[in-house]
Amino acid sequence: MQNNAKDAKKNQILDIVKTVIIAVIVAFIITNFIIVNAVIPSGSMENTIMTKDRIIAFRLSYLFSKPERQDIIVLDSPNENENKMYLKRIIGLPGETINIIDGKVYIDNDNIPLDEPYLKENMLGNFGPYTIPDGYYFVMGDNRNNSIDSRHWQNPFVEEDKILGKAVLRYYPKIDVLTNK
Repeated sequence: MQNNAKDAKKNQILDIVKTVIIAVIVAFIITNFIIVNAVIPSGSMENTIMTKDRIIAFRLSYLFSKPERQDIIVLDSPNENENKMYLKRIIGLPGETINIIDGKVYIDNDNIPLDEPYLKENMLGNFGPYTIPDGYYFVMGDNRNNSIDSRHWQNPFVEEDKILGKAVLRYYPKIDVLTNK
């Protein structure tokens, strides 16, 4: 009877250890190959996403399609020797020329500025023109006057390989699906 109790206890401990190991492996796979889980460190995307919000980006979003204008993305820093992630919005696509005049974004010398209803306030300044190479993107924060982004980086273009995923969900402090608008 005592051996049965010991065997039952041993089996119970083994089951717990197996469950913990499986949970760790599944969590590792999900966070390294399926999602990016991030806490927002700055106000560069306000009012769309606030400082200290928690978001999830889907790493597989661009497996079968290309990033699109106005997607909100998580990216590795485009700056050499900087191990940091950024959250920005795609403004310019490969092959386009971006010109910012009086705070308005113009693409390929179009007379009508880009419609950006998500902006917190009018952007100040003139930047560009920037001609985006193939395989690269031009990104900016929604809080344009307080965002370090393509306009300010040494290399203003984000290589497609540096895009970690498309931001799809804010889960703290409230649950909200993130859209392009």
